Amino acid sequence: MSEQHQQGLDYKSAGVDIEAGNQLVERIKPIAAKTKIPGVMAGLGGFGSLFELPLERYQQPVLVSGTDGVGTKLKLAIDLHAHDTVGIDLVAMCVNDIIVQGAEPLFFLDYFATGRLDIETAAAVISGIGYGCELAGAALVGGETAEMPGMYADGEYDIAGFCVGIVEKSNIIDGSKVSLGNKLLGIASSGPHSNGYSLIRKIIAQSGVPLTEALGDTTLAQALMMPTKIYVKTILSLLAQVPVNALAHITGGGITENLPRVLPVDMCASIDLSRWEWPLVFRWLQEQGGVSQEAMLTTFNCGIGMVVCVAAEHEAQVIEVLTSLGEQVLPIGEVVAGKGPAKVSYFRS
Repeated sequence: MSEQHQQGLDYKSAGVDIEAGNQLVERIKPIAAKTKIPGVMAGLGGFGSLFELPLERYQQPVLVSGTDGVGTKLKLAIDLHAHDTVGIDLVAMCVNDIIVQGAEPLFFLDYFATGRLDIETAAAVISGIGYGCELAGAALVGGETAEMPGMYADGEYDIAGFCVGIVEKSNIIDGSKVSLGNKLLGIASSGPHSNGYSLIRKIIAQSGVPLTEALGDTTLAQALMMPTKIYVKTILSLLAQVPVNALAHITGGGITENLPRVLPVDMCASIDLSRWEWPLVFRWLQEQGGVSQEAMLTTFNCGIGMVVCVAAEHEAQVIEVLTSLGEQVLPIGEVVAGKGPAKVSYFRS
């Protein structure tokens, strides 16, 4: 009989280190504390997180929820040992989705799963989540760290996020006010954000170009790992000043797939591709991968992370407001008549 069998088995011998998990929770507590906002009623460690809704600010409050992940950008992060920004990506993908309906993010929860818990890696990821929550004005109120031996290869992990926000019922942005002649304004992205990385990784492998290769004033690795831009505070400030008819978060599917989601039937988006120059990283991907323009536009954001739809008379004011908030904003098209389901058409002027 083996010595281990004589001593008996325990959870640690099965690959789960409860003590490491406890140490991680202690590392997370100050991160979460920095994101605390009015409404948070309890710290980490409970079975559930309590949040008191700011009902005094609303007549007919509606809760808006979103969940997302970071996709295979994580594979690149793991290969590069760059764990400190993917948490920002995670928060961004969730909060940018709910802000397009006019919802102010209230709180955020995360799920971190791995085969063997590495406290330093997990803490780096969750530090990024905390920073993302600060940028979004949301409270990090809890989460789950799952150590699952045999489910993930050594050094691998996955993350998911969950966000809840609030909006006045009469202020919900649902695209119903969109009309012919509305102007479409694009807000610049910070890079590929968190979409298209399965193709990106294939292009990298095919090109044989090292990730340390210079790309403009940065490197290919830095350009590809640039965290997803969080638009929450910019959009909330805009909504307080100018009527907005629709917002589209440009994620997987690009402008081609995401903009029609907020357009009424029988209306289309006419986009002038000559109104902006694709950032260098997208031009590199297209060149190295031999990717067609159509495929680029249905895979990547190509430099536009958010599209704002407004009445023509408000276009100048929106540009002024967004520019004053530090955003790069470009008039990229307008809403036109169409037949059948909404779609996007492209042209060059």
